[in-house]
Amino acid sequence: MTDLSHAAAAAGSVHKAELLLFFTLLQLTLIVLAGRVGGALAVRWGQSAAVGEIIVGILLGPSLFGLLAPEVFATVFKSASGEPMQILSQIGLILLMFQIGLEFDFGHLTERRNRRTVLWVSAACMVLPFALGVGLGWVSAPILSPQADALVSSLFIGTALSITALPILGRILIEFHMARTPLGVIAISAAAINDVVGWLLLALVSTLAVSNFDAVTFGVKVLLVLGFLLLWQWGVRPVMRRVVRYFERGQAADGDELHPHLLGIALAMVFVSAMTTYKLGIFAIFGGFMMGVILHDEHAFVRAWKARVSPFVLVFFLPIFFTYTGLRTNIGGLDSLALWGWCALVFGLATLGKFGGAYLAARATGLNHPEASILGILMNTRALMELIIINVGFDLGVISQNMFTMLVIMAIGSTVITTPLLRRWLPRLGQGKLLPAGVSV
Repeated sequence: MTDLSHAAAAAGSVHKAELLLFFTLLQLTLIVLAGRVGGALAVRWGQSAAVGEIIVGILLGPSLFGLLAPEVFATVFKSASGEPMQILSQIGLILLMFQIGLEFDFGHLTERRNRRTVLWVSAACMVLPFALGVGLGWVSAPILSPQADALVSSLFIGTALSITALPILGRILIEFHMARTPLGVIAISAAAINDVVGWLLLALVSTLAVSNFDAVTFGVKVLLVLGFLLLWQWGVRPVMRRVVRYFERGQAADGDELHPHLLGIALAMVFVSAMTTYKLGIFAIFGGFMMGVILHDEHAFVRAWKARVSPFVLVFFLPIFFTYTGLRTNIGGLDSLALWGWCALVFGLATLGKFGGAYLAARATGLNHPEASILGILMNTRALMELIIINVGFDLGVISQNMFTMLVIMAIGSTVITTPLLRRWLPRLGQGKLLPAGVSV
């Protein structure tokens, strides 16, 4: 009888695992295909592929799919535990942050050309949005996020409004042939400074949120984070550079081969770095990002990673993250004029902070009206980086479901309007030739 019971339990466990695998594969099939369709449509409509993938991810959630076909939505996304998708999303996000770190060109931060404008624009695009975000968070927290501490919530929203989407901005500049123009150099340099400061702020806000406002605990965590940064820069970086160059010996200088052993070591170190930041009390994604930062100037490795690994991360993992965000976004939850009024205020202040800060700083340093306007449009791009940050805030509990949805709408909207506005303003510089081929003004 006991043997039969064990056999039945084992059979039930296998059936449960197979059922979980079935629904996970069903979700992945839908997500990957929908991501490809969304990306292709976005490119056809003159947007970045990531914009289409983000929107498709939102549409697969309760905002549209769950609204139009609730039973089918429940069957696909609710028939089994959501943990596999959550874990895949987090692993993909760690790898994505590693790639963003690899693409982080710190040469922009020392660009001598237009340095004064870069410093003014980056400072204005950090201070003004942060101040507006802190004010918005302080006023809205008792109404929209009553479960959170008002100070932490306001600091988080200030940080979220300060970020510029560096990867998407870089792609837009390349698409519009602006990457090597003075205006493009100013924009990408200022965005790089913004993101460095923004990630440091996010790390501090995350540390503050999990330290339960104990000054000693908070101070210790800050010191541990600083120690992690120093150890990775001065300890891990030299070792990893030697490892990378050891495996690169004998390979063609212009090749894109990635030795399997080097790939295995790199992945292991990314995960070790992520586990370390998790144990320090900040999110694992910081570890992935930092690992990319310390290897960003290993050009052969970066080139090989982009050729061999990056496409899989972008095609498989990135849509999972967008859909995971979409499943947490419920636009239908904004069910009153008051909530939509708050949403409009979030969008307006976010745009005012970035566009206004960049415009005023650019004008103060001698740029004309069209140049300052274009710079403001570019700096207002948020997209993926904003989604990463607001997911962190939601996981920390410092923003509510409704505030999360409002920030998602702001992130998408601020990115979608970038390309049309550039098409409108670039010809005013007499630079209509910068427009991508086939794009009408």
